[in-house]
Amino acid sequence: MKEIIVPELAESITEGTIAQWLIKVGDRVEKGDPVVELETDKVNVEVNSEVSGVITEFVKEEGDDVVVGDVIAKVSEEGGATAEPVQEEAPAPAVKSETPKADPAPKVEEQSASKHDVVASPAARKRARELNIDLSTVVTRDPLGRVRSEDVEAAASAPKQAPAPAKQAAPKAEVTEFTKPVERVKMSRRRQTIANRLVEAQHTAAMLTTFNEVDLTNVMKLRSERKDKFMEKHGVKLGFMSFFTKAVVGALKDFPLLNAEIQGTDLVIKKFYDIGIAVSTDDGLVVPVVRDADRLDFAGVEREIANLGKKARDKQLGLSDLQGGTFTITNGGTFGSMLSTPILNAPQVGILGMHNIIKRPIAMPDNSIEVRPMMYLALSYDHRIVDGKEAVQFLVRVKQLLEDPYDLLLEG
Repeated sequence: MKEIIVPELAESITEGTIAQWLIKVGDRVEKGDPVVELETDKVNVEVNSEVSGVITEFVKEEGDDVVVGDVIAKVSEEGGATAEPVQEEAPAPAVKSETPKADPAPKVEEQSASKHDVVASPAARKRARELNIDLSTVVTRDPLGRVRSEDVEAAASAPKQAPAPAKQAAPKAEVTEFTKPVERVKMSRRRQTIANRLVEAQHTAAMLTTFNEVDLTNVMKLRSERKDKFMEKHGVKLGFMSFFTKAVVGALKDFPLLNAEIQGTDLVIKKFYDIGIAVSTDDGLVVPVVRDADRLDFAGVEREIANLGKKARDKQLGLSDLQGGTFTITNGGTFGSMLSTPILNAPQVGILGMHNIIKRPIAMPDNSIEVRPMMYLALSYDHRIVDGKEAVQFLVRVKQLLEDPYDLLLEG
């Protein structure tokens, strides 16, 4: 009997959660075939089989956490490439003895056939075993009658609260309180990682935020003047993010401590500019990195951002797309945010928050009033190595570059 194990995934990834089996018990696999999808802290990765044969058992089920080196499935010893050896290796007695372990779903149905013919997800079966709950007693909200892990959780919590009203004849209002519909959903591994890292960033960094506002009149005018020729020449739209990326790179060159990180008692000041661009996906926030943004022209930045955004939405980002950023830009304005305080993307010490563009009356230098497209900017920074004065000046420099973008475009 051969085994499929969790291989080395990446230098910084040692564990994951089985998101989906790509094959079934009884399927034949060849060496190199993808067999399971693992959800890791950063991306989903497919694990390929290192052996050839027929899948006889899933040692780990969907929803189970695994670490590098864990056995997740077993494969028959037969190595032939034709169907005949498969039949010889899996005669009727062998199937009868191994199938109950290999295919959990039929096992559940056989055990409970005399009761309610329970159909349950692998995660629900696992949770029921942990909580010692009979699946035939679990009430499910699934229209097809499939018991889910949240149904098991609800069944586990209900008996602890139900006896008190029964014995003490509690008022009806108390009983209905416990019967109000809720939905319990397990946090994905990625969402748990996001939560842990955001809390860690707040606990380990002396994080402060400074604010300013920028007049985008000239940026919008320049985009209007150049967008058609830009699209015709480069095949990509001229957006706002390239202006902000270039402005951030220019400000980082003037204030290098915001492009640094702390390692022990040392400051590591980076002489390259890998800018993370926060992207919202259905699975949570990810921050793919635009490499060497200082060496790209505006078209190069726009192409890279468009490519990374598409890969994020299609769940095609690789680990190399997410690692090693030196500074991050996040745009809450796309969702209508007026003002916010972004949280640092550790170990980085600076993050710029963009917000929505609002036309507001602004007093001009000659004391006249004009309606201008204005955006609030927020810079969160680690006060351990960045002083308030430097942070304020950095944000002012970003503002200056955006309000006079013609030189910025020529330089970029």
